[in-house]
Amino acid sequence: MVIDFDTAALGVMRMAHHAGLRDWVPATSGNFSVRMDNLHCAVTATGGDKGQVTMEGIILAPIDGPAPERQSAEAELHYVLYRLDASIGAVAHVHAMPAVLASLTAQGKDHVRLEGLELLKAFAGLKTHETALDVPVFENDQDMIRLGRIAKERLAGIRPCWGFLIAGHGLYAW
Repeated sequence: MVIDFDTAALGVMRMAHHAGLRDWVPATSGNFSVRMDNLHCAVTATGGDKGQVTMEGIILAPIDGPAPERQSAEAELHYVLYRLDASIGAVAHVHAMPAVLASLTAQGKDHVRLEGLELLKAFAGLKTHETALDVPVFENDQDMIRLGRIAKERLAGIRPCWGFLIAGHGLYAW
C-alpha cells in the first residue's frame, strides 16, 4: 500500500473527528495515524484538540527513524505497531471512558476478557458470540520507548490482535 500524505492526513482527520464527536479524546489527549508506505505515516502532532484537528495538526513521520518536530511521545507506539505488522494501515489511540474503566478491571492481570458478546463477530475470523477475546493490558509507563519494547515483545506472540489497553489510560486499536 502506498498513499500520499494528503490522503493519509484526511484519514487521520476523519478518525480524530469521529473520536471527538464521541468524547473519546478529551482536551489534548489521543493520537491517530495512517500508514503511507513501509517507511512513513501521517500522525497527529502533539497538543491541540484532536477532535478538531486540521491539516496543520498532522505531521509526516518516519516509521523507523528520528522523531520529527511536534511529535507526541505516544506516537512511538504507533511506529512500534507498524514495524510489528505490515498489514496495519491505521492506528487510533483514544481515552474513551469505557476503555479506561475496562483497563482498571484488569488490576494485576495482563488482559481483559471479552466473551459472550454478539459484537465479537465484528472481528475478522470470529464467527460466533460463544467465544472469548483477550485484550492485552499494559501498565502505564511514561517511558514510551520502554513501553514500546514491552508491547512489541508481547504482541508479537498474539494473533489475531486488534488492539490493547494501557491501564488507567486508554485504548490503542488498529
